[in-house]
Amino acid sequence: MGRGRQKAKATKQARDIKYYSPNTDYSALQRELAGPSSRAASRFQDDPTEPDYSAYADKYGQDLDDDDDEVDSRRIG
Repeated sequence: MGRGRQKAKATKQARDIKYYSPNTDYSALQRELAGPSSRAASRFQDDPTEPDYSAYADKYGQDLDDDDDEVDSRRIG
């Protein structure tokens, strides 16, 4: 197929896509977007709460600060 025919075919396909308008079911779209709100809330209630790590932060916080100093003293190159 020559370049002119390829371009004409591509132009026709682009025009078909640009002006294509399918039938939209707005009631189904509204149901999908609204969704059941009670199920979404119950899903998060079942998740366990994150434990309190503040005691570990105090215990191991000094070790993390020391490691940062070693990274700065490395020579790159």
